[in-house]
Amino acid sequence: VSDEIYEHINFRGGHVSIAGIDGMYDRTITVNGVSKAFAMTGWRIGYIGGPNWIAKACTKFQGQNTSGANAIAQRATITALKAPVSKIQFMIDEFHRRRDLILDLLREIDGFNLNVPEGAFYVFPDISSFFGKTLNGTTINNASEFALYLLENANVATVTGEAFGNPNCIRISYAASEDELREAISRIKAVL
Repeated sequence: VSDEIYEHINFRGGHVSIAGIDGMYDRTITVNGVSKAFAMTGWRIGYIGGPNWIAKACTKFQGQNTSGANAIAQRATITALKAPVSKIQFMIDEFHRRRDLILDLLREIDGFNLNVPEGAFYVFPDISSFFGKTLNGTTINNASEFALYLLENANVATVTGEAFGNPNCIRISYAASEDELREAISRIKAVL
């Protein structure tokens, strides 16, 4: 199963689907949707690509579990998928700029071990250097406690990395305005 929801929000340029590699099409189920690249969150439109027998089984399963997407959302999805990527390039460029901004701001805070995301709109810093430390009377033992500390003390919501396979990290979204990002990182910096 290949989740390719961020195929267009890619800062390296170009996207390679595993299903496009020789010998992989019949062994791959590609999952995608329009919520991320086309800013259609809440419309709940997703799709799969793969071998016909898998598609038929998924159709049968979905037919018994959902009531279907509304007609307006379906038409909007068709329009979005037919449009050239150039129509959303401004958004991709903006996310790239915000990524660079949030990385620069986080580099000013000791203890954040940063990687550079190549797409999407999240940073995923390793914050394990805070484990075992006491911040304003709160001992931090894991990413969940760190995320809760930031929420309660800085009023900044993050998501623990445990949900994404790395318990030493938190996920911070940069799908916000530049002013909101600056304010959020300023608040985090103030409580660390």
